Order: sequence, then C-alpha cells, then structure tokens
Amino acid sequence: MSRTRLAGAALALGWLAACGLLTPYPTVPIAAPPGMPASPRVAICYNTVTTPLAEVQREAQQECPADTSAEPDDTDYYLQNCPLLLPGRASFICRPKK
Repeated sequence: MSRTRLAGAALALGWLAACGLLTPYPTVPIAAPPGMPASPRVAICYNTVTTPLAEVQREAQQECPADTSAEPDDTDYYLQNCPLLLPGRASFICRPKK
C-alpha cells in the first residue's frame, strides 16, 4: 500500500472518529443459553481499543429497564451484529436491583 493511500485511510478513520461514528451503540444481544431464566438482555457494540469498559457499562445500563442493573454476561467479536470499526459486542443481563 502506498504512503498516499495509507495517509488517506488514516485521515478517513480520523474523520469518522471525529464525527462520533465510533461511539458505542445498542445491538442485538447474545441469546440466553437454554435453561437460563428469561431475564431481559441488552448488548452494546463498541471499539475494544478506544472505548473504556465503564462507558460500555453506562450504555448498557441506559438500555436496561428501570429498577434493573446491567450485569456483564459475555463478549464476542463476530461481525454479524457489529461493524468492523466497532467489533466488540458486550452482552449484559438486566437483573432486578436488590
């Protein structure tokens, strides 16, 4: 890859980041395994390099119903539900607050 193309690609990624397109957002959660109680589940796509886990947790908490707490469940990196620039999908279980 030539330096000009590499510089162009870096500039494009920088522009996307500046536009806020690399911020975490909700997506389809990982399905609960058979036999697990049917608690609400939420999932967040995020950039595993630049996004702090506390921000992912905050996003998940906002997606959970009121009076529940977002408890981390699993993370995967399949690109079916999250794009290449936000490859991590963190799934959370919304448990009732104690």
